[in-house]
Amino acid sequence: MARTLGRFVRFIRSIFVPATTIIGFSCLLTFFFVLYQPTRGPGDTQRLGWQSWDVIFPLSSSATNPPANTNNDDIGEGAGSSPPPPSALPASGDHHDAEVDWWNVTAPSLNAPVDSASLPLDVWSPLLPHDTGLSEIAVVRCVFDLSMIDMCTPSSSTSDDAIKGRWVRVQRDLNLQAGMWHLLLYYRRTRRRDVPLISEIQLLPSGLAPSGASGDWVKAPLSLRDGVRRAPPLFLWYRNEKTLHDMSEEERRSLITELDVVYGDGDPWYGFERISPPTTENSARSESVSITVRRGVKPPPRAPPLHFSHDGRFKIMQIADLHFSVSAGPCRDPSSPCDGGAYAYTESLVERMLDEERPDLVVFTGDQLNGQGTSWDAASVLAKFAAPVISRRIPWAAVFGNHDGEDAREFGTRRDQVKLMQGLPYGLVQPGPEDIHGVGNYVLKVWSADASKTHLLTLYFLDSGAYTSGIFDMFGFLRPTEYDFIRQIRLTGSYKTSINPISRPFTPDGAKDFGSMWEERQQQHPPTPRKLAKPNALMAPGSAKKNGGFFQDGLLHALETPHRGAGGIPEVKVVGNGHCHVTDNCRRVKGVWLCFGGGGFDRRFRIYDISDFGETIRTYKRLANEEIIDEMVLVGHGGFDPYVW
Repeated sequence: MARTLGRFVRFIRSIFVPATTIIGFSCLLTFFFVLYQPTRGPGDTQRLGWQSWDVIFPLSSSATNPPANTNNDDIGEGAGSSPPPPSALPASGDHHDAEVDWWNVTAPSLNAPVDSASLPLDVWSPLLPHDTGLSEIAVVRCVFDLSMIDMCTPSSSTSDDAIKGRWVRVQRDLNLQAGMWHLLLYYRRTRRRDVPLISEIQLLPSGLAPSGASGDWVKAPLSLRDGVRRAPPLFLWYRNEKTLHDMSEEERRSLITELDVVYGDGDPWYGFERISPPTTENSARSESVSITVRRGVKPPPRAPPLHFSHDGRFKIMQIADLHFSVSAGPCRDPSSPCDGGAYAYTESLVERMLDEERPDLVVFTGDQLNGQGTSWDAASVLAKFAAPVISRRIPWAAVFGNHDGEDAREFGTRRDQVKLMQGLPYGLVQPGPEDIHGVGNYVLKVWSADASKTHLLTLYFLDSGAYTSGIFDMFGFLRPTEYDFIRQIRLTGSYKTSINPISRPFTPDGAKDFGSMWEERQQQHPPTPRKLAKPNALMAPGSAKKNGGFFQDGLLHALETPHRGAGGIPEVKVVGNGHCHVTDNCRRVKGVWLCFGGGGFDRRFRIYDISDFGETIRTYKRLANEEIIDEMVLVGHGGFDPYVW
């Protein structure tokens, strides 16, 4: 027993010293590297740290008395006028001004200035409303794939990072289609007011310099066509002329605040302008590549609330299956005048139809992107697909088709594309709840024009997916051969939104807004039987061969009233499908109209003309030759009797 105890004591003694040493050394390291925070010495008082939250002024009188206007108001587009005080804003709700339509009242939160101090300086995200200028640009050759880690960042120092800003990579390869290596743009962004900022960029061939070039023009040493065979060199010059402190208000507005790259000849992203010439010319083997810049802050204008007209009308135009590519695209219809390519022809046709119909809402029902190897850059395609609608300031919404996320290398996921669409003017696209299968499941409401702002029409948007995945393609060896469908898990989520019943048919509060017109209308249209029910609804999904039970267990169980004994009429009256190229008709199944856009025929656009404050739904198709065909009333006066089951 004594011998055993002695062995135990010797064992404890043998591990005591090493264990004590390790524990003590660990505590010492913890103290120095975690707990101990020494001051930075003189550099701390000089504010030479990284600029995450600091706005630094030059050492002058402005250091103690900085300018009063240092936020986005003196840099951003439309700046210069502060929001009116609350007392000057038109009131909402019961205090509605009868002389001003409620949806035209501009709330200060629609395009409120963003505090730029909250935006990261070292992350490239062209949708962020940066008002912070750039201090330096570099063109870098890189032989590595940077999808995992950036190994080609230009060299820098702690002092340069603190003063000029850290290097930021524009995540768009100039040699994506051609070239022996990757060619990338990097820039620095700084909040300091004593650092010269970039106010102008020029792209010039070898041997040329900007006119009147002086010490404030800087040339990036590497050609923008480096690695591209038989391409004449093209160099980027930028001008660091003044500091932010020395700039006038107008110069601050035109300050370059972001760089991007666009592929193809379509429109650049909203708020950006293309710099000529392109770094890569359009050819049979590759699309053109151009550098784009944004000056100042250009937040996209938001769409006003959807609403009926005062006489109870609301028009929706469905645009199905645009199938846009990065390129202009070949024309597949030989009878169409198509000198400028398919994109130019389709854009011109859409513009003509919009001017003819003047819709209140445009709905894109999937396959905005062509996929199939031609829409490899989603941002370049999405920048142009809604351009005719945006230029006319028409609100628009969209759902996805099977081709939209097919082969895009950047921003290719549906969630990425929703973020891009939300960065476009007048868009109403939403990602939808994350606990519901798919992306782009959302609900829009259309309101009455009178002061009551009554919800009169519901618009459901659902993601029907792309392709199904079976046991044979679970490892990616085989391409799926069947389209995806609306999943059963989505049924409950689709109708979570609270849709309250209203008194139907709706009559506006004309006593206050229409004067004697109210009495005349009452005499011409005597009161009709009324009911308490949810407003009529339309739905825009894609379309598939399979059915996950959505029609039977979803649409037919979502009724106007909670009880089948009270009528049993479906809430959703019309489902406007895209994707089915060779179908463009309408058919009613158990009270629900299934209508199709017909993307595979000669170009046509389905119109839903809704009147009587949502009670009557009429549809027709307008052809490219402006002929109207297949006009029919689906719901309401002059239409079919309600289907009750």
